[in-house]
Amino acid sequence: MEVLRPQLIRIDGRNYRKNPVQEQTYQHEEDEEDFYQGSMECADEPCDAYEVEQTPQGFRSTLRAPSLLYKHIVGKRGDTRKKIEMETKTSISIPKPGQDGEIVITGQHRNGVISARTRIDVLLDTFRRKQPFTHFLAFFLNEVEVQEGFLRFQEEVLAKCSMDHGVDSSIFQNPKKLHLTIGMLVLLSEEEIQQTCEMLQQCKEEFIKLQELVDRVLERFQASGLIVKEWNSVKLHATVMNTLFRKDPNAEGRYNLYTAEGKYIFKERESFDGRNILKLFENFYFGSLKLNSIHISQRFTVDSFGNYASCGQIDFS
Repeated sequence: MEVLRPQLIRIDGRNYRKNPVQEQTYQHEEDEEDFYQGSMECADEPCDAYEVEQTPQGFRSTLRAPSLLYKHIVGKRGDTRKKIEMETKTSISIPKPGQDGEIVITGQHRNGVISARTRIDVLLDTFRRKQPFTHFLAFFLNEVEVQEGFLRFQEEVLAKCSMDHGVDSSIFQNPKKLHLTIGMLVLLSEEEIQQTCEMLQQCKEEFIKLQELVDRVLERFQASGLIVKEWNSVKLHATVMNTLFRKDPNAEGRYNLYTAEGKYIFKERESFDGRNILKLFENFYFGSLKLNSIHISQRFTVDSFGNYASCGQIDFS
């Protein structure tokens, strides 16, 4: 990383500079990676960036986070929490693993409480980005007309292009799982699933046009941290062919290639030559349907109809 062009992390509308720090790793019975990211300096933090309550003992700030992420604030043997407390002259109370509740930061000085809160937020954001995607926002394409059109597409592709390298029936999507993806989500608690449902309802009430709707949905969820920012706008798409399906019919695209620690897993795949398919089927008509709802779909699940299980949805009709 260049010193004059450091990595910036955006949390709740504020920019933070991520300083280069030598990472430490430890080995213990759970073989989990944990490290303290070092001081995170706020590039444009106003004095009222966080809600800080004055108490008879000093100052206090609270925040909520999924219990799955508590361990990253505590650190091995409590080292991460102790380091933040020592450097900011605060006390940090964290619920026990598996218990929901508030993380409470207290201290004699307001700036110390704000500094501790900032570091905790950056730690949470850093480790959330390392979690594999759990859900995705999508329009289901489970109308009979579209599914039949997809099967006709598959039949014609195999009839005309089966001699092309790598083209066979194993790389086609399951027609029951066809969907238009809006964005991938990391939802680590029931509270975050409920938050997602509420945010979708707000978007439904405020936006009308389809492209505006999906773009604003993406924008809202990126700002909340539930969707990692990759694009500035949504390109609605449906996966119809993928070489991952060749070995695993239940594979879920490139989002299936990372561990819980965010490490990339290389999986060798046999490619296919799609040039003739693009040429012959550029304007293939799959059918029509009304996009009546956005679903919060859970990855690696199947409902009674063979589609992804839905944890919530908003309807437009």
